[in-house]
Amino acid sequence: MVPLIDRAGLAPARREALARTLAPLDMLQDVVRWGFAATPPRDVVEVVVQDEFTHDVVLPWEDGCYLVFDTT
Repeated sequence: MVPLIDRAGLAPARREALARTLAPLDMLQDVVRWGFAATPPRDVVEVVVQDEFTHDVVLPWEDGCYLVFDTT
């Protein structure tokens, strides 16, 4: 499981629910498929290039919050 770093200070129950939801997402392909399967669909809104190997992939989540996936 990829570690979940909570920078929003979510309530423990909400954080645990999010961690369970994200637990099966191992690859960027999983993240994109999960996003498009959501209602409403969540599309990648930005890709932030950190260096030639590392990118941050940003998707909307809930209540104006975003999820950022660090990819290598």
